[in-house]
Amino acid sequence: MTAVRDEISQGPAVGQSWPRLDSREKVLGATRYAADVPVAGLLHARLVQSVYAHARIERIDTSAALAIPGVVAVLTAKDLPIKGSGDMRMFQPLATREAVFAGQPLAVVVAESEAAAEDGVQAVMVEYTPLPAAVDMEASMAVAAPVARPHRHISAQDGEMASPHAAVGHHDDVAVGEVEIGAAASPHAAVGGAADKPKLTEELSPNVIGRHWHRHGDVDAALVGSRATVSGRFETDWVYQGYLEPHGVISWSDPVNGDLVVSSGTQGVFYTRSQIAKIFGLPVTKVRSIGTPLGGAFGSKILVVEPLAVAATLLLKRPVKLALTRREDMSMTNPASGTRIELEIGANADGRLTGIKSRLVFDAGSFSEWTVESIGAVLVAGPYRWDAYDIRAYGVETNRVGTGSYRGPGGPQASFALESLMDELAARLGMDPLELRRRNAVTPGDRMVDGEGWVRIGTREVLSEIESHPLWARRNSLPAGEGVGLAVGVWPGGREAAAAVCRLEPDGSITIITGVVDMSGVASGFATIAAEAFGVSVDKVQVVATDTQGAPRSPLSGGSVVTYSAGRAVQKAVEATREKLLRYASEDLEIDSGDLEIVDGQIQPKGAPGRGKSVAELAEKLDGFGGAFEPIEGHAGALPPSLAPSVSAHLAHVKVDRETGEVKILNFVIAQDVGRALNPALVEGQMRGGVAQGIGWALLEGMPFDEQGQLLSGSLMDYALPVAGDVPRIETRIVEVPAPDGPFGAKGIGEAPVCGSPAAVANAVANALGKRVYQLPMTAPRVWAAATSGSTGRSNNGGGAG
Repeated sequence: MTAVRDEISQGPAVGQSWPRLDSREKVLGATRYAADVPVAGLLHARLVQSVYAHARIERIDTSAALAIPGVVAVLTAKDLPIKGSGDMRMFQPLATREAVFAGQPLAVVVAESEAAAEDGVQAVMVEYTPLPAAVDMEASMAVAAPVARPHRHISAQDGEMASPHAAVGHHDDVAVGEVEIGAAASPHAAVGGAADKPKLTEELSPNVIGRHWHRHGDVDAALVGSRATVSGRFETDWVYQGYLEPHGVISWSDPVNGDLVVSSGTQGVFYTRSQIAKIFGLPVTKVRSIGTPLGGAFGSKILVVEPLAVAATLLLKRPVKLALTRREDMSMTNPASGTRIELEIGANADGRLTGIKSRLVFDAGSFSEWTVESIGAVLVAGPYRWDAYDIRAYGVETNRVGTGSYRGPGGPQASFALESLMDELAARLGMDPLELRRRNAVTPGDRMVDGEGWVRIGTREVLSEIESHPLWARRNSLPAGEGVGLAVGVWPGGREAAAAVCRLEPDGSITIITGVVDMSGVASGFATIAAEAFGVSVDKVQVVATDTQGAPRSPLSGGSVVTYSAGRAVQKAVEATREKLLRYASEDLEIDSGDLEIVDGQIQPKGAPGRGKSVAELAEKLDGFGGAFEPIEGHAGALPPSLAPSVSAHLAHVKVDRETGEVKILNFVIAQDVGRALNPALVEGQMRGGVAQGIGWALLEGMPFDEQGQLLSGSLMDYALPVAGDVPRIETRIVEVPAPDGPFGAKGIGEAPVCGSPAAVANAVANALGKRVYQLPMTAPRVWAAATSGSTGRSNNGGGAG
């Protein structure tokens, strides 16, 4: 492990590997997920889904379904007690006048049993008039294209919220343009700042719901004056998040106080509470959101099914459960969108990057609140310095399922395009591709293309780790058909306001109270932070993630936000608790609190470990009635003042069968700047998991739609996820370049591992074949077609005059 610690002290907890807090329950199968919560009098909901990608709904006949024994109700859009308005899916959980994607819910059948509900679904008769469908994202941009959603309902109050991924602006002479409709708050990234925004004024279809423009300098002149330029057109397919547990929710009315209770596999309890209150016109204090353990989420589980169950509960005055089947989950939730990226980059003779010019199109599907073109427009420039740039990104609505976030949203697509051309450019210059990247790595004070400032990140350090690996040294002496590929992935990070509570218990342990949903082991990270900050061992820390009725304010889990933002709140709450305890110990020991320390659970004079008392001993004295000292608790909030980007470098070793197009990954190495490895075991797990998902992006996963907008891979029989045999041994190298505002230097680490891994595989395949594949996933037929084509597979590899 490479460590760059910059004056951060080593304590008893940080840097130690230990199992996740929830490991035992999960291994034993004792964890209870959203659909497992026992509730008396439960009704079961099932969905009637559209069979058309775009159709007018003429009539929904529910009479036969209502005649089935056990069916309690069949609800259509006109029945739902929705008070709020807006363009987001949560305000339109059922189709109204038109179905706008195949799989869109049209009605909810509610019954005493799941079997009766399913029978009811089969009995509902829907009369449609098919309408022209907008299916191809680029064709849908044309002025004359069919409009995917002709009946948009946008409320100035409820439908236009903060951007889901970025607030973009300009700095100095960096110009940024943006037009957005109907967006929502998100955990995924906070890039850029407010400014006057020049607008892209092209005449385009109403389907184009997001336009983002970043420009600086004269990029055309920069490219013309370059020693070498390369360009390409890259495509990626829609990708399903592939979590183990499909979406699920149970809602009921509290029998004591009448509060609405929503228990679901959500990534954010406070977001769920506030939005449910807004949708149904309820006081926010009368809504209680409970986050159940997540069986995976990766950005998907944000208010998709909750409005449907809640509507049924409010109407029927009964508890209602809606747990999607896998087929429903794949056809109606929010996978990562397909993209098309045109990119051109150049460099001068010594390898300095001169200009980048790009046009990115993201398919937003039929509901676009989580579209990611704003982040993609930033990530396509990578962690590199450019003399000039012109980057234009578009979000386009089509009659496909609504898009959503998926780990590192926009990152795998943008990195695939950029890192492919970085290799091509290095070849044109006759330069080591690693050195080209290292030479152009950003430094503190440089600006992202949207004007946000870069802080120190470990781009050069992770590249040095890869450079020292034996696989990189022998990359040019491999057998025929094998290749090694390098790529860099970066995530800008996010920051959100968060709060936490810490309490000293009578036995000397401490309890952390949070509202954060544990999506990836963050509770174990909180325990490490708390143990380090307080001066006790990790086994003396309990982390309680509670619901909105008792939790301090907490952000959505996702986008590498939680450890960085909520972890800092935990640290501050623990430090406040520790200071209170030291003040009490000062009175008890008659020693100034400034001369005391807590080490391994002992409160002692600094430099005199034998003269103190244990935390447990003092905690016991504080317990009981008639105490003369305030409770030893701390409550703190945090909002980091800066972003904490994370960067990773990837090295993939593949073998390609030219006769069949099959790609076998032999080895994979990832080096990542993690800020500070709070728990190296969990850090390495995040790194390996991201790489495994990146392999899915690279070789296997895709959600193709036919010309009528029908999903062709709507089950796990048809959708290829990586299995054990597809994933090689993944070697991890942890690099620590601390984040100044993170807890003990830690930063969010979940996104960067997936951002660069597909590009590394693509570069390895290109080096094995001598030809490049420009579309993900690189399935065997696509690789075979590239291998047997007469050209190099490069769409353009020309150079400008030096």
